[in-house]
Amino acid sequence: MAKVIAISNQKGGVGKTTTAVNLCASLAVAEKRTLLVDLDPQGNASSGVGVSPNGGTSYELMLGVSAAEECIQKSAIGFLDILPSDRRLAGAEVELVREKSRENFLKRALEPLRQNYDFIVIDTPPSLSLLTLNALTAAETVLIPIQCEYYALEGLSQLLSTVQLVQRGLNPGLRIEGVLLTMYDRRLRLSNQVADEAIDFFGDTVYQTKIPRNVRLSEAPSFGKPILLYDVDCVGARSYLELAQEVITKNP
Repeated sequence: MAKVIAISNQKGGVGKTTTAVNLCASLAVAEKRTLLVDLDPQGNASSGVGVSPNGGTSYELMLGVSAAEECIQKSAIGFLDILPSDRRLAGAEVELVREKSRENFLKRALEPLRQNYDFIVIDTPPSLSLLTLNALTAAETVLIPIQCEYYALEGLSQLLSTVQLVQRGLNPGLRIEGVLLTMYDRRLRLSNQVADEAIDFFGDTVYQTKIPRNVRLSEAPSFGKPILLYDVDCVGARSYLELAQEVITKNP
């Protein structure tokens, strides 16, 4: 039965989609059956693994318009499937507002798929929207990327308040999977200060692995490839492989 992890931070530019794509690729090369769910209308996670919708998307699956087999696609990496997204998903929020139990649509759509995977990872929009609420309701845990720059922890209180709200009313079992430091440069005092603040606030929930600033990581999406297919020897690839091992160890 799959572990369902939402990757969320309403602050943009923190490496959320980069983490979704490359964590899933790294789990897959460890032969963990993995489904990447693109729940962002921008569709960057889909293009980041070289997939463009050629049938149904997360929009159609959520609303029950299409069956899973019409929506899920194989990636170039064995063990990694993707449920893609495109701009049509933006319309889902308008349609869901009128529905009862609108926060549960994604959970209901993913439930029959859990037996087919070891991990289901949901890439969420950079906002606390109804789509993000669906992801947090469907997930068992939430992984929070934090950029090692000024104001890194700004806005996290709002995300944590949303998590608590979901715990109280929609998903009592929701927990923090981990906090991931991204764009880390150990030579910079600022990066180390942010890391110290995160550890003070979140304790051992912060992953040992830190994702460094890496040009190859930034280049890979423009080629439609996870970093493992673009440059497996770079420091970014090694870091995501290490993160995957932490996640696997935590979820044997």
